Amino acid sequence: MRFLSVLITALLSLALMAPAQAPKKAADAAKAATKAAESKAGDLIDINTASIEKLKSIPGIGDAYSKKIVDNRPYRAKNELVTKKVLPEGVYDKVKDLIIAKQPAKK
Repeated sequence: MRFLSVLITALLSLALMAPAQAPKKAADAAKAATKAAESKAGDLIDINTASIEKLKSIPGIGDAYSKKIVDNRPYRAKNELVTKKVLPEGVYDKVKDLIIAKQPAKK
């Protein structure tokens, strides 16, 4: 009987501690997600300024596409790669999460 009492006490203690740890875990998860998003944004390749070599590092972009990207600059938005017929839509769909079209700073 004593064992059962100890077991119930231990289970109750764990049950009471779990809610206190949940907000910390949620906060940690939120911080990790924010950090990942910031990291991802910093890793995007700017199609307005990247070199041909940097553009060729994008999966699906080779010599011809990288040259077309450079030759058709500047871009107001990355989807202009399709509207200006620089990339076919299928290729664009594969690379759109890896690129950005930054605008020059206003003077």
